[in-house]
Amino acid sequence: MALVDRSLWLTQQYNRLSLKRRRTLMGYVFIMPFILGFVFWFLVPAVVAAFLTLQRWNLISPPRFVGMYNFNRMLNDPLLLQSLKVTVLFSAISVPLGLVFAFFLASLINNKFRGIAVFRTIYFLPSIVPAVANAILWAWLFNTEFGLINFVIRALGGPKIGWLQDPGWVMVAFVILTVWGVGGSMIIFLAGLQGIPKIYYEAAEIDGAGRWQRLLNVTLPMMSPIIFFNLVIGFINSFQIFVSALLITNGGPQNSTLFLVLYIYRTAFGSQKMGYAAVLSWLLFAILMILSFFVFRYIGSRVYYENPGE
Repeated sequence: MALVDRSLWLTQQYNRLSLKRRRTLMGYVFIMPFILGFVFWFLVPAVVAAFLTLQRWNLISPPRFVGMYNFNRMLNDPLLLQSLKVTVLFSAISVPLGLVFAFFLASLINNKFRGIAVFRTIYFLPSIVPAVANAILWAWLFNTEFGLINFVIRALGGPKIGWLQDPGWVMVAFVILTVWGVGGSMIIFLAGLQGIPKIYYEAAEIDGAGRWQRLLNVTLPMMSPIIFFNLVIGFINSFQIFVSALLITNGGPQNSTLFLVLYIYRTAFGSQKMGYAAVLSWLLFAILMILSFFVFRYIGSRVYYENPGE
């Protein structure tokens, strides 16, 4: 009864509010899940990580204050330099290739013919495959002895390739794995292509523009906001590659796939050095912030917006 009475009282108080106050209250109610998620899943962990940067903690004994020791260690860590090198190389290769491939697929399926929905579904499906299943699948495909890719290569008369054992090939394997899952970017590109008014293409044809001229002078300028969005998201995601690297190679061979997030995971839960892992986490955050700033500063200014004042 007390709960019922409390509910009735709350209902009466809500009915006494003005329409403006009701709308404001309902707005806060609807954004509350995001606020709670931000506080408990980002703000609190960020504060704890900032506290741990000055501590030495192995998850068992209480944290011990060590001052700037973790930061000094970061400046003399060869594995950190290797992980940064690997991550930057992977991002520099996979992100542009992913954008080009996603745009190419979106252009292919941006047509109306029988069965096009089936092709759109097929191209999009890889992007929703669970990360663990995706890693297991590609670990089998890239297997040197009985993987499907090497089976096809040997059937065509080529030599077998140590995709996951050769440091020179393993990065190629991870780039292929990443480009395979560009279905999300493809759908975004497709939405952008379908939003370009046909009148622009008709005007270009009247002026005598061919297919390549229409692509360079109509499609790409109109698609530049979409390209810019996928570029930023692609770089952020590429710097956070983790599951496939952990399950397929675990950083090998010879640390050639020791991506930064994997190195942070190893430091925290393998070596149990939570303080140093917190420093590396903040380093990753700083890198993404600086990278985003430069992308917005030097590439964002070249993005074409049809109605920049709106």
